[in-house]
Amino acid sequence: MDCLFCKIIAGEIPSAKVYEDDLVFAFRDIDPKAPTHILIIPKKHIASVNEINDENCAIVGHIFKVAAEIAKNEGVAEDGYRIVTNIGENGGQTVKHLHYHMLGGRSLQWPPG
Repeated sequence: MDCLFCKIIAGEIPSAKVYEDDLVFAFRDIDPKAPTHILIIPKKHIASVNEINDENCAIVGHIFKVAAEIAKNEGVAEDGYRIVTNIGENGGQTVKHLHYHMLGGRSLQWPPG
């Protein structure tokens, strides 16, 4: 598979790892949009939210549990942060591997754009 995030998980492409367990890998975004900008991804290749099903939906719950832990470790849990996922071309998804952006460390505006 020629997936950027699968290659990062496999260690073929270097990343600034923040967290890893059997199901999830998290690393710092190379083009951060906030002081804290971390990508949280499942190790299992799931292209987008559109591919979440009965067999893989528990991974998403685990991702959010991990996100809360990362937010505490990064010092953004108390002041607040945002979790965002993009789906499809119009949604701004550029890597076809489910991923969640954790943004924090500054006031975030709404709507995002």
